[in-house]
Amino acid sequence: MTLQRMSRLSCVLSVLLLLTLTTGDTEVSCVFMESCILPCSFQYTADIYIHWIQETEGHPPVHSFYYNKDQLGLQDQFFRGRTSLFKDQISRGNASLQLTGVEVQDQGRYRCHTSTMRGNKDSFINLRVDAPVSKVNMEQVGNRIICSSEGIYPKPDLTWSTSPPSNLNLQNQSSIQQTEQQLYNISSSLILSDSETDLIYICTISTRKNWRRVTLFKTSKHFKHFLYTNFFSHYNFMTFLFIVFVSYHFSFYQCFRL
Repeated sequence: MTLQRMSRLSCVLSVLLLLTLTTGDTEVSCVFMESCILPCSFQYTADIYIHWIQETEGHPPVHSFYYNKDQLGLQDQFFRGRTSLFKDQISRGNASLQLTGVEVQDQGRYRCHTSTMRGNKDSFINLRVDAPVSKVNMEQVGNRIICSSEGIYPKPDLTWSTSPPSNLNLQNQSSIQQTEQQLYNISSSLILSDSETDLIYICTISTRKNWRRVTLFKTSKHFKHFLYTNFFSHYNFMTFLFIVFVSYHFSFYQCFRL
């Protein structure tokens, strides 16, 4: 190869590198078993090639589109029947991917590669999966109360507290298990105090997506289980405590009138 040809080849490679644009990563949060959109845009011209690839070991093909139609012959089996493009919007530069039935295994980095007469473009999307806390259960077994929840992702936190705050040692045993779907089930049992003080026991289960809380009202004579409220704000919780306080003292007053 002559020096002149090598110079021409180097020039061509340089031009190709300049024509391949790379954008920063976009963060996308998807809810377990729901549909999710991974955004991708480009400058449209005819003869568009769109390739979605998961940036994991083996770089499995997720979805391809060229010759004006889907090309799914090489699509990874894991994504079969779960991907689609917005074909009526491709001419407007929209190469976004819709992924249905999102699973924990879908979590990771994706690359959207588009190629037109104007050049190539790579966009990267970080997909994270959340299975929010949907329900918190509480039951009393002997001198223990058990707080639990199932089907959560990522790994949740469970905390015990009381209202009003006390110096009691909240002795509890917690366990957490992961299912075949990589979701978490969490459970914790707490030994009830022999204290004569009226207390509200509070169990809170939280993730990065949301949190839920359930309470048990213990008086010196009995226990009363109140339904939990989702997504407690500080204001709502203080309102709840006020209602509990008024209800308890009203019942106490009624007893003395009898």
